[in-house]
Amino acid sequence: METMTRTTEQVERKNATPAPVKAGTARMRDLTPAQRRAVMFAQQQVLKARAAKKAKDERQAALARMWREEDAAEQTRSRAARKHEVAGETRHVSLREAIGHVLRDLRTRDHKTLREVSEKAGVSLGYLSEVERGQKEASSELLSSIAESLGLSASQMLRMVADYLDSLEA
Repeated sequence: METMTRTTEQVERKNATPAPVKAGTARMRDLTPAQRRAVMFAQQQVLKARAAKKAKDERQAALARMWREEDAAEQTRSRAARKHEVAGETRHVSLREAIGHVLRDLRTRDHKTLREVSEKAGVSLGYLSEVERGQKEASSELLSSIAESLGLSASQMLRMVADYLDSLEA
C-alpha cells in the first residue's frame, strides 16, 4: 500500500502543472551556482551599460547646451561689432587678435572644445586659450599645428585671417 501511495504521489507530481513563472524573472533555485554567477554578472553588465549610456547622453546634452550658449554669445558679439561699424568707428585689430578670432571661430563652428584642439595640436590648454584671446603670439610652427588640428592648412588659416582683417577695414 505504501509503495502504491508513493507511485501515485509521484504520478500526481508529474501531471501537476508547475506554478506560473512571472515574465522576465529567472528561477534562481533551478540554477547551478555557476549559472547564478553568470546571471548576476550579466545583470551587472546591463546596469553598467545603462549607466554609461545615461552618462553619455548627459554629456551630449551638456555639450549641446554649451554650443547653444556659445552661438548666442557669438551673435551678441557680432551685433555689438555691427553697432560700432554703424556708428562709423573703425577698430584697429592687431594681427595677433585677428588670428585668435579666426582660430576661435573655426573651433566653435566645428563644435570642438579647447581641450580637444589643444590635445590634438600638442599645445597646453591655457596657452591655446591665450592665443585665441589674442594675448599670446604663437610661433608659425604652433599656428600650423593648431590649424591642422582644426582640419586646415596654415595657408588656409592665414587666408581666413586676411579676409577677416579686410572685412574690418571695409
